[in-house]
Amino acid sequence: MAAIGFIGLGHMGAPMVRNLLKHGHDVTVFDISQEAMQALTEHGAKPANSLLELAKNKEFVFSSLQTGDQVKYVCDGSDGLFATLSTDAVFVDCSSIDIESARELHRLAQSKGLHLLDAPVSGGVAGAEAATLTIMVGGDAATFNKALPLLQLLGKNIIHAGAAGNGQAAKICNNMLLGISMIGVCEAMTLSDKLGLDPKVFFEIAAKSSGQCWSLTSYCPVPGPVPTAPSNRDYAPGFTAQMMLKDLHLSQDAASTVDINTPLGYLATQLYQRFVEEGFGQKDFSGIIKMLATDVK
Repeated sequence: MAAIGFIGLGHMGAPMVRNLLKHGHDVTVFDISQEAMQALTEHGAKPANSLLELAKNKEFVFSSLQTGDQVKYVCDGSDGLFATLSTDAVFVDCSSIDIESARELHRLAQSKGLHLLDAPVSGGVAGAEAATLTIMVGGDAATFNKALPLLQLLGKNIIHAGAAGNGQAAKICNNMLLGISMIGVCEAMTLSDKLGLDPKVFFEIAAKSSGQCWSLTSYCPVPGPVPTAPSNRDYAPGFTAQMMLKDLHLSQDAASTVDINTPLGYLATQLYQRFVEEGFGQKDFSGIIKMLATDVK
């Protein structure tokens, strides 16, 4: 049984904690929301009053936060984790943040003799709940192997992406592809409907043809064909449009650092920016089909 700290108990963090608890681990949690901590104490987690308390005597500390600045604050603030973590401990950041922040944190951890992995996840809330996430991990191989048994309790596909920051690089590229493919599926479903095809019939055809992709067959934006998709729950997330927009902005920032153009990634960013500005940021990102359908002339 490992002594684990976990910071960030939102849509992804809370089910990840529950899966660690299910396997008998001793998990201490911290979040700015007292309600979020209380909900997990009912599953056996221990609440911490501070980051210092959470980090004390832990073998592993996980975080699931929203921005690079938040992760840097919990690590290197005046009362941050890096002041308390043992040099034998492993810090696993499951947040999706910019690559440079991730690599900066690796450099800082190394300077203090600490072990860090950037380990963003893919699979949404359903994947977190079912422990079927794909986890992309950046960091040295020895640290990866040490954390692997715990990561395997959280995900189905655990992939060592290489050196520091490569986990974030993989996540950013993957989510740019996801945003682009979802828009393509939405446009095709909308067009097929306007041309008189039954959505379920088109789904059956495309799912068995060259248009097949995850956005269609696992997360169909039209209600009916995939019962577990958010489209059947009025686009309750899932993965919010606001979070998709964040990752698309990260993709464009990353592209600028290596001086390449990603025109479809850029267009997807603009479309999700508009969707969020129209007030749908907390809807699932597949809900963009509603906006795209109204653009049909």
